[in-house]
Amino acid sequence: MEKRVLIAVLLSFLVLYGYQAMFPPPPQQAKKPVQASKVATAPNASAPAPSNPAPSIQPQAEATPAREIVFESADVRGVFSSRGGVLKSWKLKRYKDDHGQPYEIIAGHAPADAPLPFQLAVDDAALSATLAAADFAVTESRAGGGWEGTFDYNSGGVHAQKKISITPDKPYSLNVTATVTRDGKPLPATIKWGPAVGSGITVKSRTYNPAPQPVFSHGTDVTRVAPAKIGEQPVQEGTFGFAGVEDHYFLTALVKPAQAVRIDYAPVDVTLEDHPEGAHYVSWSTRFPSVPAVASYFAGPKDFDVLAAVDGDLVRAIDFGRLAWLVVPLLRALKWINGYVGNYGWSLVILTILINLAMFPLRHKSVVSMRKMQEIQPEVKAIQDRYSKLKMSDPGRAKMNQEMMALYKERGVNPASGCVPMVLTLPVLFAFYAMLSVAIELRGAPFIFQIKDLSAHDPLFIWPVVMGITMFIQQKMTPSTADPVQQKVMLIMPVMMTGMFLWAASGLVIYWTVSNTWGIAQQMITNRLIGPAVVRNVRPPAERRVKNVGGGKTTQAKER
Repeated sequence: MEKRVLIAVLLSFLVLYGYQAMFPPPPQQAKKPVQASKVATAPNASAPAPSNPAPSIQPQAEATPAREIVFESADVRGVFSSRGGVLKSWKLKRYKDDHGQPYEIIAGHAPADAPLPFQLAVDDAALSATLAAADFAVTESRAGGGWEGTFDYNSGGVHAQKKISITPDKPYSLNVTATVTRDGKPLPATIKWGPAVGSGITVKSRTYNPAPQPVFSHGTDVTRVAPAKIGEQPVQEGTFGFAGVEDHYFLTALVKPAQAVRIDYAPVDVTLEDHPEGAHYVSWSTRFPSVPAVASYFAGPKDFDVLAAVDGDLVRAIDFGRLAWLVVPLLRALKWINGYVGNYGWSLVILTILINLAMFPLRHKSVVSMRKMQEIQPEVKAIQDRYSKLKMSDPGRAKMNQEMMALYKERGVNPASGCVPMVLTLPVLFAFYAMLSVAIELRGAPFIFQIKDLSAHDPLFIWPVVMGITMFIQQKMTPSTADPVQQKVMLIMPVMMTGMFLWAASGLVIYWTVSNTWGIAQQMITNRLIGPAVVRNVRPPAERRVKNVGGGKTTQAKER
């Protein structure tokens, strides 16, 4: 049974380590600057390689200053430009960047000639260039906390119009209607978003923080494409639940288009002087086969409640893994507790205590079973010693198993009862790991002292060391039936876990430390309830008293 416990513990740690290995940060290497032509010629069926723009475009851009239109609410501050009718800035006021400023979701280090969100393009490259540089006439209306802007361009038989609206109940959603006609004939339009998302810089302090990557869903299936694999499948076509670009905590996406569309992706890597690893983006655009009635775009946080308010299927953009059925209730419980506590660190501590309280009976049963196994260990060893010289293939080994089972039955011990409760607690551990790895609620959430961000590692490494100490104490207190060598191997686990958790999210380390502390307290309570271990002396084989149980029935050796 002790070997099974050891295997269960080792497997649990290997799964945690494997999870981190499966989602490592992208390789750090300097990237060459992206040329403007590289971004302009990204795969896009609706915008082939542009020809030289008409000579009148640049004088028009110089002659007419661009007008900026600002929309601001409690959640966002958006800045639109009449030049091209695009979105220049989209700041999420409830989320901060590394400098403590509202988080800017529009690519901050994109090349100067890269498209901005909602830039229009058509199959005619020259007309696409004209629309990108044109100054659109803008009319806007505001009512009830919402906003609507109409962007019009009319010249030389070409009429382009975009209507963008924002409703107060969905502050991170932008509803877009776009039409382009030439001589009264509608042209299939592409709505470009351009490079996404945010700063494009990977934060090293977080355990799991992937670079921006394409994400799209068909039904219940969600596909994510690693940046290095975009060249193998740059185009996605079909009817999507949502499609766009995500990073660790934020998402830009087209949500449930009413018709089949074509999404074009292209990687954009930019060299930065102050960041040797550079900035990494994914540029994307949507081609509509016909004029979309309303295309709904989301540009905001991957907050479960926020995504659910936009569309029930959009919550799949959060990668909770296979244990989503358990992670979601844990996340809801954490947010509910935080509604009263107001600090996610203390909320995490309270939730950990509540979970361990619920698992108290399982752990108590496990400890009691292990204590019983510890008490009969001398008798088990005596039986094993009697058959130690027999080969594994010898039929006499079956008698050893029969004696062992008879001993377990006599003493009321179930060998598996010490392992099963521990195994049942593992899904909760893995669910906590998944939740703390991706929950945006913990991003930038402070706790106490040096912990300023529960999603980042402890900068002073105090919590991982405390976790290792509590794990060592708990290991020493736990009843063991292993031999001295196995016990020493088990005591290495706290050292291994301390090393593994040095760079783990501090929220996860806090959870494990609190769980260990609770385990120590529970072990002390259980020891008081069940009393000290009973020491059984086993007589040598020659002194054993063999008792016949009924006529012709099997004899049974009882050690006292």
